[in-house]
Formats: sequence, structure tokens, C-alpha cells
Amino acid sequence: MTVGVAKEIKDHETRVGLVPSGVTGLRESGHRVLVETEAGVGSSIPDKEYVDAGAEIRSTAAEVWSQADLVIKVKEPQPSEYAHFRPGLILFTYLHLAPLPELTRKLVAAKVNSVGYETIRERDGSLPLLTPMSEVAGRMAVQVGAVYLERPNGGRGVLLGGVPGVAPGTVVILGGGVVGHQSAKMAVGLGADVIIIDRNLDRLRALDDIYSSQVVTLASNIFTIRDAVRIADLVVGAVLIPGASAPRLVRREMLKTMKPGAVMVDVAIDQGGCFETSHATTHTDPIYFVDGVLHYCVSNMPAAVPHTSTYALTNATFPYLAELCAKGLERACQDNPAIREGVNTYAGHITHPGVAESQGLVPSQLTALL
Repeated sequence: MTVGVAKEIKDHETRVGLVPSGVTGLRESGHRVLVETEAGVGSSIPDKEYVDAGAEIRSTAAEVWSQADLVIKVKEPQPSEYAHFRPGLILFTYLHLAPLPELTRKLVAAKVNSVGYETIRERDGSLPLLTPMSEVAGRMAVQVGAVYLERPNGGRGVLLGGVPGVAPGTVVILGGGVVGHQSAKMAVGLGADVIIIDRNLDRLRALDDIYSSQVVTLASNIFTIRDAVRIADLVVGAVLIPGASAPRLVRREMLKTMKPGAVMVDVAIDQGGCFETSHATTHTDPIYFVDGVLHYCVSNMPAAVPHTSTYALTNATFPYLAELCAKGLERACQDNPAIREGVNTYAGHITHPGVAESQGLVPSQLTALL
């Protein structure tokens, strides 16, 4: 199989879908790898390292897309990339299609077979390709929030850890999954008062065992959320329903009760966001205010630390990529239920139930299509 590594073009997206060690692994298995020139520069990987690993460098994106059987990326295709779509092309990347009906329509119309990192699910319910970037984003959420709490950046002027004689800041984390756990780890490490809210009581018990008296765990409901955000200096949105739109947990009217200059970081923005007032922002223009509350809703947060993020991501994606290349999509789906769960569109059909439901459509059964 010929694998294409396209350079990311989303705002400040400097990660890359494959590292040189992955090129070597594919080449040793008999596959061909095409890399768009400077695709890895943002992650501190020059073209020479790809060439030394056995890749062929291509000067344009069009060459990579047109010559590859499978294109591996990091983020969802941007509108200027839609022209590269064609029937039978396998696209392997983060898709987050639920809030992106136009991209979904383009993939279906072009009969692209798209596999979303975020919907590959193992038998134990884990999301192995979402986990590494959730770890990065969860840790970054508190780091970013702490920076924007500084007065020159628009925040309240609160130091999350406080100092002797002055109380620490309060961090409220909505969701106790991977993002929430990593955010809690950072917030506790800084010395903040931390509240974790989740609807899964077993998950709250697990977090309580990990952090003991260092965090407060609360069962999720509208009253709990309203009371918690009222006292928050920083709110982290860490909610995930795989493949589907995130629920809007923080309502507009709640912002009027919050402290002026409080900060909200919506890590769920890839799936539409979990604050009613959220809309996607970029690293170029990352924040905006609603009712005096600062919102940070950058949809590719891990791109700010691309070297760490790229290697963390490709460590996780490569085994699935190798299987797709060795078997082809159809057989890989038949042999591996996790990959089958990852297919969002196939042969002109939407095959992921969460994506279809979010857009008011009816999904097709992938097994029947195969």
C-alpha cells in the first residue's frame, strides 16, 4: 500500500501524522511512504530524517493525496483539501464529524472511506487513539487556564496555588475521564482547590481513591454544576460522548453568577463544546469574553506542544496504521472490531451512529456494506 503523509494546514497545526520510525516500519513491511515536504518541520522533524527512514518527499499536497491509497493526518481536512477527495481513498485522522455536517457531506459524496482516531474503541471501552491527546489537552487546560487567569491576559489575577495567607484558586472540572483526570493532576500539583463533577459514580469513587482529600467529587446535575461554576476561578470542560456532540452543561444564564474574569477552557470543543457559549477558536485568536467570563476554545490545543504531541499520538496510531496497510480496510474491519468502530464513512454512507444521530441522519450498517 502507498501511504501519504500530508502537511497539516489548520491554523497553527504543527503536528504530523507519522514520524520517521513509522516510515521505517512501513517500509520494512513492503509499503511505500510519501511525505509532503516540510510536513514534520513544526514537530522538529526535518525532511532529511524522513528520507533517511525510506520515505519519498513530494513537493505538493496534491501529489501526496493523489498518489496515496491511504492518507494519514492529524486533524480533520480543511475546505481547501476537499478537492483531493476521491472514491476509495482511505483517510485516517481525527475527524470529529458530529459538529461538521459539511465535511461529512463531502466525505460521503466523494465516497471516501474515513477512519476517525477518536472513534476507534477497544473491547474494554477504551479509546486508545484519543487517550494520548486527551492526556496532553487535559494537562494543558490547567496550564493555559493559569496563564489566562493572569490580569494582563484578561483574567481575575488569581494564582491557582495561592500563597501562605492567601487562599488558592478554585478549579472546577466537568468530566472525570482522561482529560478530567489529567486536569485534576495538574491542578492538584499547583495547589488549587479542585472540584471534579461526573455522572458516573464509580468513576468518582476511583478519583476519590486516587486523590483522597485533595479533591472534592460531586455527582453531575444542573444544580451541582450551577453552584460549582459560581465559585470557580477556572472551569475545564472535559466531557466526551464518543462520536457524538458534547452535551451543553454550562448554560448561558450561569455565566452571570460567575466571578468576573473567571476562565473557561472547553476541551470538548472538537465535539461542539460543553458550554452553551462555546464556539471554536484558534491559536491565532484563542479567547473571547461572554458576560465578563474569558473563554478559551481552541480546537487543536495539543498543537501548541507539537513535538510531545506528535510522538505521543504516533506511538498509539502506528499499530492500527500497520494493520490497515497489511490487510486493507475491509479485512482489517472484519478482523479487528476496534477499527470497525473507527469507520465514520464508507463507500458513500455514514456508518458511525453517533455522527449520524448528531446530524439528524440514519446510519448505515458497516457490516452489511462490507
